[in-house]
Amino acid sequence: MQFQPVYDDGELFLPKIELNMTGNQSIGIITDLKRKQLLLNQLPDRSQYYIFRAGQNEYMRLTVEELITFLIKVTERNERADLLMDYFALKEERKVQIKDLSSSRRMYVTLLRVFFAHQPALVLEEPYFYLEEQDRRHLKRILDDLSKEKQILILTSNLEDALISCDAIYRLNESGFLQLDIRDSEEDKQEVQEQDRANITLQKIYTKRNDKVILFNPPEIDFIESVDGSILVHVDGENYDCALTLTELEQRLLNFGFFRCHRSYLVNLQKVREIITWTKNSYSLRLNTGKDAVVPLSRSKLHELKALLNL
Repeated sequence: MQFQPVYDDGELFLPKIELNMTGNQSIGIITDLKRKQLLLNQLPDRSQYYIFRAGQNEYMRLTVEELITFLIKVTERNERADLLMDYFALKEERKVQIKDLSSSRRMYVTLLRVFFAHQPALVLEEPYFYLEEQDRRHLKRILDDLSKEKQILILTSNLEDALISCDAIYRLNESGFLQLDIRDSEEDKQEVQEQDRANITLQKIYTKRNDKVILFNPPEIDFIESVDGSILVHVDGENYDCALTLTELEQRLLNFGFFRCHRSYLVNLQKVREIITWTKNSYSLRLNTGKDAVVPLSRSKLHELKALLNL
């Protein structure tokens, strides 16, 4: 699957992307709305790709059973409607009109169109965004089954949604197209501990989200803060829990341009855009992160920072 570069006012907005997708694999791309639309617009070949766009609607006056029967007929499938109702976990709602379902259940029923798609690749925009927990579990099960035969690409703005189904996850933003290093938490906990005991110099910072360990390259990190005894690593407007202390992180990140600007904050100096003076003794740092992020700067650290930046 290939995407051509897109320029905006002479600057590269969307880099060239080549995804070597195979069967039994689901890939996620975390990006913003504009980049999602640019990616979707580059997939015109409907014989190769089935595209599900966020916010699609279904035939509201049909019952759930009528819709499933209709989809079987138009796609010339051999499955029986009653068996699919059980597989989709919709037996109790079979006689309910789609317009009378809850918003989550209605979107889940709409997403079932991907099951009937004949194309070898499925491209889904925000498939989990509108779903409640139970419907998320049902959809994950179905996508896991489909991934045994089809390629699946999920476009989302939410890392947690990508983690549900994706084997590989990429982040697409103004910094480019980078793969996130994610691993199962239980599988990697022992490995990380062994690395620490061996005093190996780590080139990545490991964080945790749900049952996944997510590893970031230091340049990806905007800032790190200590809040009520917890360490939060901030990347692209999202935060991730980290088991290390702020002092340990400061030592590991010293050679990557990080600065202890406050007793509770570490900041990536490459992301600093502005030093803000609020009063004679009050300062902050505004970051160039695509978000309006501001972190405090201690008065005692101001002169040290100016020396580092040759100001």
